[in-house]
Amino acid sequence: MSGPADVQYLTINGHRRAFVKVGSGPALLLLHGLGCDHTTWESVIEPLSRRYTVIAPDLLGHGRSDKPRADYTLGGFANGMRDLLTVLGIDKVSVVGHSFGGGVAMQFAYQYPERTERLMLVASGGLGPEVTPAIRMISLPGFHPVMTVLTLPGIRHAGKLGLRALSGTGLPATRDLDEVAEIFDTFRDAHARHAVRHVVKAVVDWRGQVLSMAGRAYLIEAMPLWVVWGQDDQVIPVAHAARAAELAPHARVEVFDDAGHFPHKDHPQRFARLVHDFVRTTEASSYSRARFRALLRSGGGAASLQAVSDTA
Repeated sequence: MSGPADVQYLTINGHRRAFVKVGSGPALLLLHGLGCDHTTWESVIEPLSRRYTVIAPDLLGHGRSDKPRADYTLGGFANGMRDLLTVLGIDKVSVVGHSFGGGVAMQFAYQYPERTERLMLVASGGLGPEVTPAIRMISLPGFHPVMTVLTLPGIRHAGKLGLRALSGTGLPATRDLDEVAEIFDTFRDAHARHAVRHVVKAVVDWRGQVLSMAGRAYLIEAMPLWVVWGQDDQVIPVAHAARAAELAPHARVEVFDDAGHFPHKDHPQRFARLVHDFVRTTEASSYSRARFRALLRSGGGAASLQAVSDTA
């Protein structure tokens, strides 16, 4: 494949969904973060497509997908991914989720363990309340009118230039501001602003992240789980990687030095190799309804291990 992959479209449940599907082999589902789209994965799609079928959608409300008044909860996004994969004829996937997409990836694994072979979380949400104030502000009542002014043509242009100039300083704290500039630019579309605000309100309030994997981590204790973070992440602190290891002791944690909130963009070749190692060295999760039922009955903790052994 040379150059960006062609974007395809499917209308599912009345909404047009944009996605990229390239390559052949075991399926990888790449889920982007808040305000982003499939292009966040551009630098890794090509190397991954040499070995895998790569599906990189624009989540509803993002990119080239429709931005309707709709269900923007994690469960709604997980349902949307199930429907897209079903239409594409793909039964099982290894899911890689970045930032908000990590929350969607975890929700997909919870709701559809029979379709999830592996789970990789990249600077993921859902591992603790801490998150940059910039995202918390999106949930506040004044976000829409303020952003309407800030995205007027002249102001928006100056804002993008300023963010990119700060990103070019090379300081760790400003590393990801070029990505922020791209997200900011999408807010010129009122429908995109409304969609993103609905997404944020479902998972974040003024105090930080609302949802956590803590209560359900035991449900994926038999599923291969790798966690990837950038040491200089200014959006979600790298300490959350250690939190993931506490919640899921079987998880492997990789922290990229000289990387921010987008380690897959800061070090694409290393990231692609890591994904390949993940698939190559782990056995795909095998779903057992009896085992899942026993886990739910046990409610996690030490009792879950005994409950599972009783079903063996």
